[in-house]
Formats: sequence, structure tokens, C-alpha cells
Amino acid sequence: MSAQSRAMTFGIVVGNRGFFPDHLAKTGREEIISTLEKAGARAIVLSPEESKYGAVETYDESLRCAELFKKHADQIDGIIVTLPNFGEERGIVDAIRLSGLQVPVLVQATPDRSDNMTIAVRRDSFCGKMSACNNMMQYGIKYSLTTLHTESVDSAEFKADLEWFSAVCRIVKGLKNLKIGAIGARPAAFNTVRYSERILETSGISVDTLDLSEVFGRIHRMNDHDDVAQEKLKAIKSYVTTQGIPDEALLKMAKLGAVIDQWMKQTHSTISAVQCWTSMEEYFGVVPCTVMSMMSNNLIPSACEVDVPGVLSMYMLALASGTPSALLDWNNNYGSDPNKCVCFHCSNLPKHFFREVKMDYQEIIAGTVGKLNTFGTCVGRVKAGVMSYARFSTDDRRGVIRGYTGPGRFTDDPLETFGGAGVAEIPQLQKLLKYICHEAFEHHVAANFSDVSKSIHEAAVRYLGWESRYHPALED
Repeated sequence: MSAQSRAMTFGIVVGNRGFFPDHLAKTGREEIISTLEKAGARAIVLSPEESKYGAVETYDESLRCAELFKKHADQIDGIIVTLPNFGEERGIVDAIRLSGLQVPVLVQATPDRSDNMTIAVRRDSFCGKMSACNNMMQYGIKYSLTTLHTESVDSAEFKADLEWFSAVCRIVKGLKNLKIGAIGARPAAFNTVRYSERILETSGISVDTLDLSEVFGRIHRMNDHDDVAQEKLKAIKSYVTTQGIPDEALLKMAKLGAVIDQWMKQTHSTISAVQCWTSMEEYFGVVPCTVMSMMSNNLIPSACEVDVPGVLSMYMLALASGTPSALLDWNNNYGSDPNKCVCFHCSNLPKHFFREVKMDYQEIIAGTVGKLNTFGTCVGRVKAGVMSYARFSTDDRRGVIRGYTGPGRFTDDPLETFGGAGVAEIPQLQKLLKYICHEAFEHHVAANFSDVSKSIHEAAVRYLGWESRYHPALED
């Protein structure tokens, strides 16, 4: 099941302040539950039997709400604070603090009707939202805001905000206690993919390493007819066209894939980055591209050239969208168009990225190690569609994780080349390229067929404590 198709679960805090119309708390609770149900999400919220209208106002009600959240802590992806009236700010923040949950929080306020603001129906949620946010700041609670200051939970705006916030929650939850497998050493010629394990560890992200000698040793001990090897061989043949690829090379790929699968399961590693050249080709005789492509296509991203921060960026996009990510090079200009470029790898792109794809040999490395040692690439043209890109890296001098993200699209513009390649159109691309070079970011960038860059940015700056630049710029 993909991250996006998994049903989201939200803890709901319904704000209420008694000297405002508290019947609004009753209907507000019912409305948010109905909205979440229509979105396929689950609400964890106090019942009318547990508190007045199932809302939170008094400290006792905060305690009950906190206990309910604790009971479902493993299930709750995020918290939604809904303000059908002004709301008691102390009750709201106490409930969140006492629950002990460290999850994203979305604050929503329901608008008043300008044609009916009598004492019986006036909400003042517009004002109450400011007080709730002020108290969350005082309590050290991190929170997100809806697009509009006030918006009804049954509005198109809130529906879009709920999708955006759900993606934020998936990113934050997915990166918690994440383990990344680094398979092989960084290619000697690629200083650009250096990174700091220690800085990643400050965000709860660990790296497990596996030397290629161990990979080759485990493969050597594996019989050609072992079930795991044959199952992987069958999976490879059903994944991509293998016409013209030697059987010996396909079996090598199958054993490689089986060994990586076993090791990642043993170490509880979720995603991986692999030394894809040139030791693999010189001393084993295939490229690992298809094996990595299959993992990425199954939402288990795998990055080439042991780019650990690169695969982390891929994973953030996959968590947000529920669809496969790829690691690409910002590689070539596209004629004289300043807002278009060629994104390329040679390639381990997931099948999801291609119009059509086949297995072939790696033309670049073949010139060094010979064609027969480079079978296993996934070759084809990247399809057209909306895309998001992201790149986060460790800044070792300042001891921070920093990056950038933004929207773009892959186009149908003509392109004759090899590997896996597509033409990308990025708003104000020249400005982005100057930023990448001035700030010394890598030439690798993660991409995904989705529109989730705003969720990536929000998760990074609001909840992960990372530095993020949104390109070209956020409206707010």
C-alpha cells in the first residue's frame, strides 16, 4: 500500500469558549468528522459523553483529550485544531502538551457569515485563531496554518489544505527513526556527494553501511538455483524488457538484488544509496541500475553514487505523494530556452518515470570497462507531466541540514540522447541555477510526478528544523 493510499488518522481538538455560542462547538465537531470521513481519514476525538459537545475547554477536558490521544499515539499522524468559535486557547494547548505527541498540528478557524453576526451565531474564530497560535508559540508547539485565515471545513480550500497537511504528516512520520543503507564507498571522483552522518543523526536519521566486498561475498555463496535468486530473476524479467541481455548478466542482477533485499531487511534499512560505478562493473560484471529502479518503483528509493542525502530527498517526495521518485542530474541546457533543461541519469529511474523502457547497457561506463560488463540500465524517455523536485544536504561547516524544493513539469519537447532523460521546465530556472551554484549544492536532484513541493518545504522548516528555500517563491 502506498503512503498516499494509506488512511490518515488525525487527533481532533475542538475548541470551545463557553460565553460564545457553544452549540457551534457541537456542529463544528460534527462537520470536521464528516469532512475527514469523506476524505477517507479517521478522526480521534472526544465524544459528547466525555466532554461538553466533545470539545475542549476546561483543564479536565484537556486531560481527557490528552489521554485519548495517548491511547492512539501510534496511529495519530497529525493533530487538527478546529475553531468553530473563539475557543479556549489554554484548553487547546494543554491538550496537545499533555498528550506528549510530537506530530504536525494544523489550525483551522471557521468563518463568520457577514449577513448574520448576531450574538446567537457569531463565532469570532477569526480572532480566536490568533490567541490559539500565540499560546502554541508560548508552549513550544509547532503548528501549520490553513491557506486562508478562516475557511469552512467543507470548502474546496480546506480540502486542498487537508491534502497538503496530510503529505506534511507523512513526511514527518516517515523520517522518524529512519535508517538508510549505504552500500559501497563513494566513487572516488565524486567529492560532491560527501555528507555528514553525524548531522543526519541529529534529526534521528541513521546510516548503516555495507562494503561491496561483503555484497560480492554473499553473492558468491548464493547458489544459482536458490529460491531468492530465482524469484528475483522472475521479478526482473516481468519488470522490464530484457531482450538481448545475456542470461548470465540477468542472473547476476538477480543475485545482487536478492542480497540487497536480505541485508536491508536484516538491518531494518528503509531506503538505500549504492556505489554504482566502477567497482561493480569491473569486479562483478553488471550495473545495479535495474535492481535500484525496481526498489524505487516500489516506493523504496535507491540512489546512485552513494548519494545518501539524495535518497533522503527522494524519500521525502515519495512519502508526500505516494508515488515513485527518481534521482536525476541537472545535466544540460535545452537549446536557448532559459527555463528548460535536460534532466538525465544513465539510468536507474523507476519504471513509473518512462513513456517506454527497456533494459540495455551503460554507454558511458562501457567505454572504460567494456559493454559486456555494463548490462542492466533502464533506458527510455521520461514522460510528460507535473513534477516536484527537492534537494536536501548536510552543511558540515554550519552543522545544519539545508535544501531547496519547488514545482515544475516534464515536457514533450524532442530529445535524442541515451540513458533516462527528459526535458524539465522550471519557472525562473536561471535564478534557481544561480542559487544552486552560489550555495554549492550538488548536481543531483530528486524528482517526483506530483505537486507536493509546498508540503516538502513546510515539513522541512516547520517540523524537521531544516533550512529550506522554496523556488521560485511562496505567495505568503
